[in-house]
Amino acid sequence: MAGEKALLRYVLRDVLLAAAVTGRADPAPLDRPWPFLLRWTRYVGLGQARFGVVVNVLGLALTVVMIGGTLSLLSDESMERGFELSGLTQLYIALAVTAPFALRDLHPLAAWRWSFLGTALVDVGGWLSTPYVPWGAITALACVCTVAMRCSRDVTLGVAVLSFAGVWIKDSETALNASVLLVPPLAVGYAVRLRQTSRRQLAEQRLRLAFEERRHQDAEAVLTERQRIARELHDVVAHHMSMIAIQAEAAPYKVESVPDETRRDLAEIRATALDALTELRRVLGVLRSEDGAETAPQPGLDRLDELVGNARAAGLHVTTRLDGDLAGLPPGVGLTAYRILQEALSNAMRHAPGSRVQVEASRSDGIVWLGVVNGPPADGRAPGPGLPGGGHGLVGMRERAAALGGELTARPTPDGGFAVTANLPVEAPSPARDTTRPARDAT
Repeated sequence: MAGEKALLRYVLRDVLLAAAVTGRADPAPLDRPWPFLLRWTRYVGLGQARFGVVVNVLGLALTVVMIGGTLSLLSDESMERGFELSGLTQLYIALAVTAPFALRDLHPLAAWRWSFLGTALVDVGGWLSTPYVPWGAITALACVCTVAMRCSRDVTLGVAVLSFAGVWIKDSETALNASVLLVPPLAVGYAVRLRQTSRRQLAEQRLRLAFEERRHQDAEAVLTERQRIARELHDVVAHHMSMIAIQAEAAPYKVESVPDETRRDLAEIRATALDALTELRRVLGVLRSEDGAETAPQPGLDRLDELVGNARAAGLHVTTRLDGDLAGLPPGVGLTAYRILQEALSNAMRHAPGSRVQVEASRSDGIVWLGVVNGPPADGRAPGPGLPGGGHGLVGMRERAAALGGELTARPTPDGGFAVTANLPVEAPSPARDTTRPARDAT
């Protein structure tokens, strides 16, 4: 019983009432693309116009033609049968059954409702050989097809039910033929809608997959860059721990008389440093490449001239401005500054070959300030075509800056260039005193 009530409610509310009153059709924007089979029209000039505008203009022109044809048909047929119809009556009939054709693209449901009421109210059985005005029947079939293409399945079902019921109620003798004529536009329209819906869902799925792939690539780039940062900083930390162990071992030999207690303390310091170094290598060993540890010393700003030279050899016009004590930076800060400048110059070479690049590095108040700004070439020509990139360089630079408690910004410049700026604290902020930055998850 409950199922029957639910079915009845569905038929009355979601099918019939939706078709007659409450239903809505999908919008048809005027700037929608031309169908594939009509794209040849661009070669004759017509295809340059908006497809929706062309459809509505042609619909209006055809409506005028159908109104004229209906007026002529009513006048001729009524005169042959000895009836006299006023011009106003003929115009009313023509508008009632053919005018919806002009609305079917912008308002398909409203056009079908108008056509349905016009066909139901206009009775031309005494004036014509059929109960339907020919151009009115064509209009009704066109409206039904458009509804099937632009409305939901429930609304289309309601339109079909009401249309079939309408032709049987209006004239049972011609109802079978009219029903047969209703099937093709309903089938074609619904098939077109299914195809459009499938293509739209496929496009949305592809967009969603592309977004997910991009998100995973960004996450992978972040993890890869963090591993690289950890490997490089491991070398810096390991160097300092080794120096602690060596100095603790050598300290007793620099003074002739060292108390035994001091010797034991120094030996304990050396042993603790060696243990810490062993644990550090064990914990971070998984971050090493399979072919073993890197043996080359980690670069710093002392190799900035080499970096700038490589950029100039690649075609960039690089100028540098250095200020402050950049030679005495801690190894971790110098390494991060070098990598940020390296990646920024690589981006300029990749995306704006031949451009002018200003490189700045300064140290003041315990902060290292970095800037790489590229603009148009000195001769005023546009930069050469860039090379495709993965788009993860900025992610890595931000990770490096954040690892030291600094910040990095990257933004376009008014002259069409690009600017990368960063600030790096020379000394890491104390966790007890630094309450302005949120805590970062351990990596």
